[in-house]
Amino acid sequence: MTEPDQKSGVTIHIRNVSKVFGADGDKPFRALKPIDVTIPAGQFISVVGASGCGKSTLMLMIAGLLSRSTGEITVDGRSVTKPITDVGIAFQDHLLLDFRTAFENVMLHADIRGLDRDTLARRAKDLFAQLRLEHAMDKYPNQLSGGMRQRVSLIRTLVHEPPVILMDEPFGALDALTRLQVRTDLESLWLRRRPTVVFITHSVEEAVGLSDRILVMSPSPGEVIDDIEVDLPRPRPIVLGDAAAFAAYVDRIHHQFERMGVLHGITLPQQSAA
Repeated sequence: MTEPDQKSGVTIHIRNVSKVFGADGDKPFRALKPIDVTIPAGQFISVVGASGCGKSTLMLMIAGLLSRSTGEITVDGRSVTKPITDVGIAFQDHLLLDFRTAFENVMLHADIRGLDRDTLARRAKDLFAQLRLEHAMDKYPNQLSGGMRQRVSLIRTLVHEPPVILMDEPFGALDALTRLQVRTDLESLWLRRRPTVVFITHSVEEAVGLSDRILVMSPSPGEVIDDIEVDLPRPRPIVLGDAAAFAAYVDRIHHQFERMGVLHGITLPQQSAA
């Protein structure tokens, strides 16, 4: 297993956290039942569940971008009452600025956060090199493939070395082969420093391939119905499908979805007697 030089993540505590939208209106919508989860420093945790189960809502509350209805969230011992700044956030849309090159998009952190440009530039060039994207640094987003744009977005998320990374379906718009490569790239980058990662995904295989731990959410209103420790060696191979242990984790999660009615088997029509 590859060991990091240091564990740079921080602990996240989620205590009795729920969310009701429109609580003051006539038709409140209960998005999340109370959730209690502790995410230790440096852990890579994925959250899986059906669309609308509250995965993204939970992530936005951790970031302080959405208020809680009940409970408390603390990041590194500090209560989250407003948007937290020392965090990296990635969404399905790469959100790169069309008028800036790939390198200039990454260097936005220097402008927005007032960071030392020389230090940030060195980190950025190192990350571009690790992801085999040196040739793309001076290209604009419309000159890059979808996978390249998403890797540039990943570099921008990580370049300022935040202790917490929040990712909401960051590979959702990529084709299957590109997703495999970017998944491997993400693990490689994470292993260097091990920030705390909360990764939202619909892909069970992706969650097992990346995570130390997986939270399985019920349909709306969402709650955690399974908390799975993933005991697989790192770094993980790019193709995991033939590993028995990998298949066992995938089957466990799929069975949970079947039990909740999220997945349904094929029912053949009964044939009438001749």
